[in-house]
Amino acid sequence: SDLTTRSRALHEIQEALGLGEAPLRIECYDVSNLMGTNVVASMVVFEDGLARKSEYRRFSIKGDGGTDDVASIHEVITRRFRRYLEEREETGELDTLGDTDVDAEQVSGDDVTGRPRKFAYPPNLVVIDGGQPQVAAAARALAELGIDDVDVCGLAKRLEEVWLPGE
Repeated sequence: SDLTTRSRALHEIQEALGLGEAPLRIECYDVSNLMGTNVVASMVVFEDGLARKSEYRRFSIKGDGGTDDVASIHEVITRRFRRYLEEREETGELDTLGDTDVDAEQVSGDDVTGRPRKFAYPPNLVVIDGGQPQVAAAARALAELGIDDVDVCGLAKRLEEVWLPGE
C-alpha cells in the first residue's frame, strides 16, 4: 500500500523488461478451460501498482480453438483492443484517418452513467500467462490492429520465465 514501494516496483518492472516508461496500467490475461470446453479468458488490471477489481473482465472464447491457448490469446487480445479502438472512434479521439486530436474532456465517460468506458484507454503493459507462443499471438493481434504502443510480456510458470516478443 506504500506509494514509494509501488513506484519502486513499477520502475523495477520497467528496467527488467526494458520498457520506455514505468507501466502505470498493467492488464494480465489467462485462458482457462474445462477439458476443452467452456473456454474463458480472464483479465485482471493493476493501476499504479494496485489491483483495480472493478476493471476485471472475463471473456468467453468464441473461436473453435478448444484447448489451444495460442488461438484463444489471439482472440481475446484482438477483441479487447478492437473494442478500445471502437470506443476511441466513437468519442472522436480516433477518426477514420487514424489521426488523434482530442481534448481529454471529450473522452469523458459513458453518456448515460458518466463512468469511464470499459476499454477507454489501453494498458502500458499486457502480461500473458504463457511462454513464447502465447506472447507471439498477443503481439501479432496488436500488430494486426495497428497498435504499437503497448508492451507485451509472458510469464511461463513452469520455469518462472519471462518472455518478450521475439525473444
